[in-house]
Order: sequence, then C-alpha cells, then structure tokens
Amino acid sequence: MLLGRKAELRHLNNYYEREGSQIVVVYGQKHVGKTTLLREFVAQRPGYYYMARACSEREQMYQWGMQMSRDGYEMEAFPVFRDILISITSREEGKKVIVIDEFQNIVKASGEFMKELVSFMHSHWNRDEVMIILCSSAIGWVENSMVTRIGEAAYELSGFLKIREMPFADLVERFPNFRIEECVEAYAILGGYPGLWNQFDDRLTIQQNICRHILDRGSFLCEEGERILMDQLREPGVYNTIMASIADGSHKLNNLYLHTDFSRAKISVYLKNLIELELVEKVFSYDTAGKENVQKGIYRISHPLVHFYYTYVYPYRSELEALSVGEFYNSYIVSDFRKYVSRYFKQVCRQHLARLNDRKRLPIQLDVVGEWVGKAGELDIIAQDAQEHTLIGLCNWERPTTYEDYEALLGCAKKAKINADHVYMYSAYRFDERLNLETKVRTNLKLIQISDF
Repeated sequence: MLLGRKAELRHLNNYYEREGSQIVVVYGQKHVGKTTLLREFVAQRPGYYYMARACSEREQMYQWGMQMSRDGYEMEAFPVFRDILISITSREEGKKVIVIDEFQNIVKASGEFMKELVSFMHSHWNRDEVMIILCSSAIGWVENSMVTRIGEAAYELSGFLKIREMPFADLVERFPNFRIEECVEAYAILGGYPGLWNQFDDRLTIQQNICRHILDRGSFLCEEGERILMDQLREPGVYNTIMASIADGSHKLNNLYLHTDFSRAKISVYLKNLIELELVEKVFSYDTAGKENVQKGIYRISHPLVHFYYTYVYPYRSELEALSVGEFYNSYIVSDFRKYVSRYFKQVCRQHLARLNDRKRLPIQLDVVGEWVGKAGELDIIAQDAQEHTLIGLCNWERPTTYEDYEALLGCAKKAKINADHVYMYSAYRFDERLNLETKVRTNLKLIQISDF
C-alpha cells in the first residue's frame, strides 16, 4: 500500500517529462518506502528494476546478466554494463525508466560503472530517451562520499530526491483498527517507516504485536534494530557500546566517556558517523536569551526501532532467551513503556501543531518550531512567527495534566527568558478542573487531549 508520497511522485514525474534523458538519485533510510514509491512510479511506464548486490564488479555483471536472461533477454554470461543498458532500452518504445537499487554497491566495486552510464546516456541522447533512477539506503554515503567517488560523473546528475519518514497521520490511516493511543505507541516503535509498519497487525494489541513481532526470536523485527546499524557500519562492538550507553541514559559526551572508557575524541568520531546516518541526533535547543540555563551537547537515538532495540532487547538478550515473551514483556518493558513513548508523543504533538499551522488554525502563523532543553525542565514546544510572537507547549503522555504542570511550564519559560504569547498543552489523559477553569480566564491557553486528534 502506498500512502501519501504524492509530492514525491510529482517530483519524479517532473523529471520524466523533461526532454531528453536524466539520471536522478533517490535515497533515504532503510524501510522508508523507496522501493514501493518507485514501483508505483514505474507501474504505467516501460521500465526495468535491478537490485545491486554487494559483490565484485564481475559478479555484479554476472548477476545482472542472469536476471535479464530470466526475463527473456539474450545476454552473455558476463555482459558489460553498457550492453545491459542498451538491451533494456531497445526492447520497448517510449521513454524508459531503469531503476538501479542500492547502486552504491556497484559504484564501490567498479570505477567504470558511472563512466559507462554517462557514455550510454550521451550516445542515446537523440534516439532513446531514458530516465535512470539510482536508488540507495546509504544516506551518509550519498550525502558525504558519493560525489567524490563518482568524480566528473556528478555533473551529469539531473537531481536528488530524499525520501523522508511518513508523518504520524499516515500511520493512523494505515492502522484503522488501532485506538489513537495505540497509534502513538506504534509510532514510538516503528516511526515513520512504512516498511516496518507492515510487520504490525492492528487486529492485535500493541503488547501482542511487541511479543509476536519483536520479542519472538524468529521474528523479522527481533534483531532488525541492530541490522539497520550494522548494514552501514563496521566495528559493531564500538557502535553497540555507544548506542547501548545512549539508550541507558548517557546523553552527554562526558557521560559516554565515563560509561564506555573510550576517549572523547573516539566517541566524537563515532557519534559523527551515527549522526550522518540519521541514527543519532544532537539536540539543539531553541535559541533564547536564557542560554545559561540550557543543557548542551545532548545526544539521542533518533530511529525509533533502533531506540527500542537498544532500550529493551540488547541489554536483556540472556533473559530474552530464558523467558517466554510474555514473561519478558512483563519483566522488562511494561514498567516504563509509557515513559519511553512520551518522547515520541512530543513528536506527534509537534506534527499536529504543524498541521494546524498549515491550515492557518493557530493564533499566529508559525515560522520556526523547536524545543528547549533546560538544566531544570524542558519546553516540549517553542515556536515563533516572523514578528517573534511566541507559542510554548507541554506534551504530557504519562499522567493527567494539572494546574501545577501549567505553572511549571511558565516557570521553564521564565528560565528560557521568553514571554509566551500563547500556551498549548497536550495530554493523553484529562486536564484537572482548575486548569480547565483557567482557560475561561486566559484566552491564550489551549488544552488539547489526544482524542481531539
């Protein structure tokens, strides 16, 4: 099922409708839905799909040639790339689409592939138009190493399209049988990755899904959190140590140093790699006058499934082998699962606020949205318009929201040295009576329950 992605399809179609041939790089995190998107794009067009292997150049030619032979092409055992491309474009009329998935596997092993690709494009410029889509899950490699690797061939690229995670609203549409609370919990585990959504069943509870589809040793998701990491990185021992440390609460460089006993310089290098892969994020607080009250250098795991894995699976592998999945869930997950989910509830609330902003249903038109992480308290939402009118927000997932929470939010805003023009408070539970009464007095205070979503 292809949900959303209308903008991405339009983007690809704009390239396709251009005169002549194009090379477009499409990339994004594993499971984000690149292949499904490209399958939809190619469906009504003459096209060909090949998944590149991580192997030698000669083996790549052999595997591609064998696939084409199975598809009815007459190919030699080890065809050169140019012959492969010519055979594909010569079979059908009209502008063709050739999708080469995980193309970095070819480029890393072959110094000739991009040269042959460019030569092929120019030799067919006035005869057979073709759109070649080079697809990759290696975000860090595409953004930081690809241009250097392919050299002058980079000038021949028509454009880039980065496929990003799907919003929470699309997950709600994907799981119509989940209650809204269950959708938030699913989002806290699977994030905006449609390829991971396919592993959950909305006819089951979230607990049943976790037990069957993550904790069961034979399930696809059981070790996928670690595979996402190791598919792109070497030295698993170092990366496992850093990720497990962050999941355990070591969010600052000095905490990681004390926990791992690695040098700060080493940790910084590995964190840089993880950030480039969009598996870890460095938290930057919204810039306010209260800089002396801000926590600096905070690191978080940014991929939900990876975060879940290093929080609940990796530290307790022995117990997972010894206990039933139900016993394991009750012993190691149920007690603080709401606390785990609360971080992702904040993301959901920010997305909800952004939707209201897009529909011009807020008191101000927001220009910038972020968060403020203080030494004693946080502003889950802080946003301003072009005239610097400010909106702050609280996102409370774990318990009913009280008037004291409202006072604490205003106190945190004072430490950030900002004057809040509007206050939005989100809650998974009810608001207490005093807080509801306060909305009658203060027109700038808005209370939103999750059921309002």
